[in-house]
Amino acid sequence: MTEQGFVVVIPARMGSSRLPGKPLIAIAGRPLIAHVVARARESAAQRVIVASDDERVLEAALQAGAEARWTAPDLPSGTDRIAAVAAEEGWSDATCVVNLQGDEPLTPGNLLDRLAGLLQRYPQADMATLGVPLRRVEDLRDPHQVKLVTDDAGRALYFSRAPIPWDREAHRLGHEPDLALARRHLGLYAYRAGFLRRLTAQPPAGLERLEQLEQLRALALGAWIQVGIVDAPVPAGVDTPEDVERLEALMGATARA
Repeated sequence: MTEQGFVVVIPARMGSSRLPGKPLIAIAGRPLIAHVVARARESAAQRVIVASDDERVLEAALQAGAEARWTAPDLPSGTDRIAAVAAEEGWSDATCVVNLQGDEPLTPGNLLDRLAGLLQRYPQADMATLGVPLRRVEDLRDPHQVKLVTDDAGRALYFSRAPIPWDREAHRLGHEPDLALARRHLGLYAYRAGFLRRLTAQPPAGLERLEQLEQLRALALGAWIQVGIVDAPVPAGVDTPEDVERLEALMGATARA
């Protein structure tokens, strides 16, 4: 892998509290993890690797055309699984690693290309991620949708489950808030492998524990997180049985691999 290329690592675990066995749940006749691998292989990534602590998931990944790496079951997060793969592979500090979650079967491959390209365009950045404009006030107020704010150059200032930025004047007057600067965070990341090692070597930060948002550990470390805004609908992932039904209907209708 060259320094200007990138690798996609897909962390996947069987022990989801809301949807046990998630990576192997069948959707349109194939396990969920196979659909995620297919999306990653649509990108320009030089390698696609699935990282899991379950041999059945790794076998499904191999059958779908990805590489497979076993990672310890006691690792606390997907980011830690990716860091374990980076350590095993001996990647250089500058290697660009894209994190695609194992429950995102509709994420377009070109979005991964855009994310990796964003990190590569900012050589001083430690990480890159994406956001989409928020159009509805109820989404701004929804704690399940993570919001972000940046400086004028697109560098992340904060991520929160709370409605940020807070339109104080609209609140005072009883008006609907101005959504012009409201952004929802997409849980996609590109890291430099050197920073990934630094990040996972640190314990959770105070703000991270409060908001339950791992990216706040990076900000607590002073990381430069470059944010790109994608003004297009991005499909939701799979967290509940209802999501499985929705995707089954969608993929069955479109016959998407």
